[in-house]
Amino acid sequence: MSSEPVAPPEPVPGPAPRTPHPLSIPHFRNLWLGATVSLLGDQFYLVALLWLIPQATGSKLAVGTVLMTAAVPRAVFMLVGGAVIDRFSARRVLMTTAAVRAVLVAGVAALVWWRQIQMWELYALTFAFGVADAFSFPAMPALIPTLVQPEQLQPANALLQSSTLTSQLAGAFPAGWLIALWGVASALFFDAVSFLAVIVALLKLPDPPRAPAHTRSSMLHSIAEGLRAVRHDPPLFAMMSIFATINLCFSGPIYVGLSSLASFRFGSAKTLGELLSCLSGGMLVGVLLGGRVRQPRKRGLQFIVMSLLAGLELIGIGLVSRFGAIAALLALMGLGVGFVNVQFSTWIQRRVERALLGRVMSVLMFSAVGLVPVSYAAAGEIAQHWSVPALFIGAGALLAVASAVALTGRAARDVD
Repeated sequence: MSSEPVAPPEPVPGPAPRTPHPLSIPHFRNLWLGATVSLLGDQFYLVALLWLIPQATGSKLAVGTVLMTAAVPRAVFMLVGGAVIDRFSARRVLMTTAAVRAVLVAGVAALVWWRQIQMWELYALTFAFGVADAFSFPAMPALIPTLVQPEQLQPANALLQSSTLTSQLAGAFPAGWLIALWGVASALFFDAVSFLAVIVALLKLPDPPRAPAHTRSSMLHSIAEGLRAVRHDPPLFAMMSIFATINLCFSGPIYVGLSSLASFRFGSAKTLGELLSCLSGGMLVGVLLGGRVRQPRKRGLQFIVMSLLAGLELIGIGLVSRFGAIAALLALMGLGVGFVNVQFSTWIQRRVERALLGRVMSVLMFSAVGLVPVSYAAAGEIAQHWSVPALFIGAGALLAVASAVALTGRAARDVD
């Protein structure tokens, strides 16, 4: 009989500890609540603007021109915004832009209420909003990784994107009703007050640690670092190229096209709110589904297929005339966009190192908004001088062809 000691049995590994939900983190929860209220107010602003411009001017072209006035500074200053965020603080950038927007919208609401508003004042408002967007757009996705753990990023992104879409879904319809009952000024005042919610939430957040001042490079060098980080990463560069094409073909037709349909075909602000709500409702379902996929595969292929389907759906909107058919196509388009957006955002946040995240996010936002001024201008010209159906069909055909070409390359298609 052997006298060697018997080794104790190895412990059976138990189930992996469950990752806490992001809402269990007080700082993230406060930010999410404040941002949700502010995003709801933004929908009242958007519907008010899209309704006010064609009613004041009688022109389809004016909608695209005013939106382009916001899009140009948004694109021009976007890369600067990313460098400022990495250099200073995403939290402080968000607080500053929210405060400026609240003051500006309240002022324009007062002018509308007193019937003193002029077109140049709307141009000034949208220009200022475009500058603010250039700093706030990349700030929020850069702030989130400082509040949650890496494994919490996907549900955190899903929560914030679902708040954006829920606010669009819940905000566009009542905004249209509010404008019909009490006028445009009431919707603008609501937006101005809503900014206070996100400002209060941001006041309670700590600033993440920053690099010492002597280690910081110049602003131009910081911007160049962000651009190089994207250019030297082929999958990231390919995905952003597709993202830019989608926004070129999507932004103008959706905002200029839908506002023109509501004003000149259906003749109702409520119809505009309902159409935007259908798009947002589809995106909300897509975001919720995307947030539940734990280990998504073939993100790149999903993104390209969604882009192709969105192009076909835009063509469909141009070919049909009934409200129900247009609403259904918008909902389907939103479903695909929402699903892949959650996966794409999380992939970038995990792929890029924290010190570069603000600048890379600004490059992403630049790829999204850089061609938007062109999209708005072209959409306004086509809607005014050709037809609204031609606008949707042309944009959809361009997006479908570009997506089919992207399927032939491996850089984006094989992103996992």
